[in-house]
Amino acid sequence: MANPLRNIIESDKKEMLRLNRIADQVEAYQDEMATLSDTELKAKTPYLRQLLKDGKTLDDILPEAFAVVRESARRVLGLYPFRVQIMGSAVLHGGNISEMRTGEGKTLTATMAVYLNALPAQGVHVVTVNEYLAARDGEEMGELYQWLGLTVGINTSEKSASEKRDAYNADITYSTNSEIGFDYLRDNMVANKEDRVQRSLNFALVDETDSILIDEARTPLIISGAPEQENTQLYIRADRFVKSLVAEDDFKVDMEAKTVLLQNEGIKKAERYFNLDNLYGASNTALTHHIDQALRANYTMDNNKDYVIRDGEVVLVDSFSGRIQEGRRFSDGLHQALEAKEQVQIQEDNRAMASITYQNLFRRYKKLSGMTGTAKTEAEEFREIYNMEIITIPTNRPVRRVDDQDLLYPTLHAKFNAVVALIKKLHAKGQPMLIGTVAVETSEMLSSMLDAQGIAHNVLNAKNHAREAEIIANAGQKSAVTIATNMAGRGTDIKLGPGVAALGGLAVIGTERHESRRIDNQLRGRAGRQGDNGYSQFFLSLEDDLMVRFGGERIRLMMERMNLDESDAVIRNRLITRSVESAQRRVEGNNYDSRKNVLQYDDVMSQQRNTFYENRNAVIDEENSLVDVILPMAERTIKRVVDSHTIGKPEEWNLKPVVDFAGAILVNEGEVTLADLEKKSQTEIEDYLYGLAKDVYLAKEAQLADADQLLQFSRVVVLRVADARWTDHMEAMNELRDAIQLRGYGQLNPLIEYQNEGFQMFEEMIADIEYDVTRLFMKAEIRQNLR
Repeated sequence: MANPLRNIIESDKKEMLRLNRIADQVEAYQDEMATLSDTELKAKTPYLRQLLKDGKTLDDILPEAFAVVRESARRVLGLYPFRVQIMGSAVLHGGNISEMRTGEGKTLTATMAVYLNALPAQGVHVVTVNEYLAARDGEEMGELYQWLGLTVGINTSEKSASEKRDAYNADITYSTNSEIGFDYLRDNMVANKEDRVQRSLNFALVDETDSILIDEARTPLIISGAPEQENTQLYIRADRFVKSLVAEDDFKVDMEAKTVLLQNEGIKKAERYFNLDNLYGASNTALTHHIDQALRANYTMDNNKDYVIRDGEVVLVDSFSGRIQEGRRFSDGLHQALEAKEQVQIQEDNRAMASITYQNLFRRYKKLSGMTGTAKTEAEEFREIYNMEIITIPTNRPVRRVDDQDLLYPTLHAKFNAVVALIKKLHAKGQPMLIGTVAVETSEMLSSMLDAQGIAHNVLNAKNHAREAEIIANAGQKSAVTIATNMAGRGTDIKLGPGVAALGGLAVIGTERHESRRIDNQLRGRAGRQGDNGYSQFFLSLEDDLMVRFGGERIRLMMERMNLDESDAVIRNRLITRSVESAQRRVEGNNYDSRKNVLQYDDVMSQQRNTFYENRNAVIDEENSLVDVILPMAERTIKRVVDSHTIGKPEEWNLKPVVDFAGAILVNEGEVTLADLEKKSQTEIEDYLYGLAKDVYLAKEAQLADADQLLQFSRVVVLRVADARWTDHMEAMNELRDAIQLRGYGQLNPLIEYQNEGFQMFEEMIADIEYDVTRLFMKAEIRQNLR
C-alpha cells in the first residue's frame, strides 16, 4: 500500500522542479529585458496582448510577461523580484495558494501574476483584508501597472456607483472582500442593467487568503432592508378593508387551495377605499400583497386551530401534531396580517434582501488564487472547498529566528508576572518586542502592568488600519514595545532599526496559544524576516481557555507528580507544546466542520440564488420584449390552477374555482362561465384560457405604440413581484434551517430534509411569482401607469 506521506513529499518535489523550470525560463530573459529602453519595455504590453489575440495562451507568454514585470519593477519601484518570488507568482497564476513567510515580499510577488492575467482585459481583482491596504497596494503597485500601460482601479465603500463602475472596468481592481461581496449582491438587486457596477468575476488574487477564505467564512454577507414605518399601518388598513367585504359578492374563497380571490365588486371597493385608479397598477404591488394576506388571514385561518393568542402574541399550531410551534412565524407578511386581524402588536423584522457566504462568492470566479504566510494547517479545507492547493515557497535566505519551547505556569497571575519580567529584561537592552494577545481585555491588562513598570508601549487591536500599519512598521525600532491582539497589522512589514540585529532582532512574545495554529504562526513569523535575527517565546497557564478546554487536567496531574505546584513553578517541556498543538488540531477540526456545515446549507441556497439571479438578469438584459417571459408564466399558472381542480373523472371536477380564477386574474368577471368550460378536456380548458390570456396581452400591446413602454412596464411588474417573493423565500429558508435541526432527533438527516423542503419551497416561490405576475399584468391599466 502506498504511503500517503511519501506521495505528498513526491508531489511537493515535482512541483518545486516545475516552478524552478519556470523560474529558469523567466531569468533567461533577464539580459534581453535589461537592454531595452523604457519605450521598448512599455511596448511589450500591446505586443503580448497581440500574441494572445493570435492564439497564444497565458501559459505560453508567462516567461516573457514575468520578465517584463521584473525589469519594470526595477525601474519604477526600485525592486527586483527574487527567484523565489517568480516561483510564488507562478503558483498564483496556476490558481493555487502561495505560502510565503512574512517579509518575503508577497506584494511584489503578486505583480507578475496580476500583470499576466490582466492582459486579456477581463479584469483581475486583488483582494485585501481592509481598505487601507487596498488603497496602499493599489497606489504603490498601481504605479508599476500604469507605467506598463494597464489601468488600475481602487474600489472602496465610500465611492459612488459610477466611481465603482470605473474601478471595476479597470484591468486591475484593488478592493476588500466585503466590498466585492456587497457590490455583487447589490448588482443582483438593480432594476436596470446600467446600474450594475461589476463585470463578470474573472480572476481573484486574495491576499491574506487564510484570513479571508477561512476565518471570515463563517459569517455570510447580508443586505438587510429595514421595514418601512408605514408597513404596520398598511397591515392595519388592509385588515380593516377586508373585514368590510361581503363574501361571494366581493370575494370568493377556495378552501382547497387556501386562496381568496377578489371579485370585480371587491376590486372596485378597494380602489375607492385606498383612493386608487387601478388596484393592479405596478406601483401598487405592495398594497395588493397586503390585501391578499389580509384576506387569507381573515377567511382561511382560524384562531385556536391554525394559531392561538398567547401573552398578546400570535403563536402557530402544528397542523399535524396540534402542538405549539415555539419561535416559528409565518413568512411573506402573513404573520403580520394575523396580528392585525387579532389586534395584537404587529412585529416587524429587518429582512434579508440578499445574502451570500464568502465561500460561494469566491467560488464564482473563473480562477481563484491566494497568498499568505500561514495556510498549510488548513490544506484540506482549501482543497475541498476551493479546489486550491497550498504550495510552500522556500525563503530567499535561511531562517535564523530562534523559537524557544513554550513555558507553562499554574496560574494566569504567575504567567503574566513572567511575561512582564521578560519584557523588562529585553527592554533594558533595547531589543524591540511584539507581544501577542488573544483578547482585547488581555492586551489592556498587560498594558496597565507595563504602565506600572514605566515601560512605554503601543497597543493595537485593529481599530485604526492606517495608524495600525504605521505602528507595526515601526515595531522593529530599538526599544519599541508593541502589544497586538490576534496579530493586528497583517500586510505590513516589520523592518529592523539600526543596531537591532546585534541585539537579537525582533522578539515575539505570545501571552497565550490561539485556538488556531495559523494565528500563532502568523505572530511568530513577524520575527526573522529575510534572514534577520529573531526570537519567539510563548507563555501558557493552566487557566488559559485552550488548556481548560483541552488537556489541562492531565498536565496539572503531571505537575503534581513532579511536585511543581508552587505559584511560580514553570515547565519547559516538548510534551506541553505537543499537547497544546493536539488541542489546537481538535479545535481547528471542529471549526472546519462548522464552516463546512454552513457551506453545505448555503450550497442549497446557492443553487437557488444562481437560478433566480440568472432569470432576473435575463429580464433586465432583454432589449426588445418580455412576451416570451410573461406568456409562459401565464400558461404555467393556468395549468396549475386547472390541474388542481380537474382531478379524477370529468364528473368529479370542480370547475367553479377555475371560472372564479379566470374572472379575477385573466379577464373581466363574467367573461368566462361554467358553460364555456364544461364538456372540454383538461387540455382544451387550458388552451382556451391561455388563448384568452394571449388576447389580453396582444390588446395591451396594441394600446402602446411604443414597444419600449411595454417592455419597461413588463420589467417593472416582473422585478417587483420577483424581488418581494425572493425576500420572503430567503426568510422562510432561514426559518426552515433553524427548525430543521430537530429532525435529527427523529433519525432523519437535517441536511437532506433541508434540501428536499428547500427545493419544494423554491418551486412554490416560482409558482407564486408566476401567479402574481400574471394577475398584475392582465389586470393592469397600462396607459394610466405610464402617463
